[in-house]
Amino acid sequence: MKTILIIEDNEDNMKLMAFILEKNGYRVSRAVSGREGIEKALNTTPDLVLLDIQLPDMNGIDVLKAIRASAEGGGLPIVAVTSFAMSGDRQRLLDAGCTGYIEKPINPETIMAEIRHYAGESS
Repeated sequence: MKTILIIEDNEDNMKLMAFILEKNGYRVSRAVSGREGIEKALNTTPDLVLLDIQLPDMNGIDVLKAIRASAEGGGLPIVAVTSFAMSGDRQRLLDAGCTGYIEKPINPETIMAEIRHYAGESS
């Protein structure tokens, strides 16, 4: 069973993503801050990270860079899950090192196809 780490400070978004993932057979690890997310990403080796970009303690891009800078997290798939939807935001996050990009609000009908894609699984 694959483990997905969700780094998200919004309780409703966390519950929704965790519910969808668990319903589809994934194990879920949760972090509500950037620092906690970095620690869990490096110490629990998830198969995929879903990363909110607007976190209370640090910017999601800084979290991404900290994980990417480590040997443990260098190749870890990290997908930005964000409400940033302005022109250029997607490319900016991909250029920063994100594996992919999922827009909020979360669409329960399509998110699993995106997650399977980024986790390297067929739909």
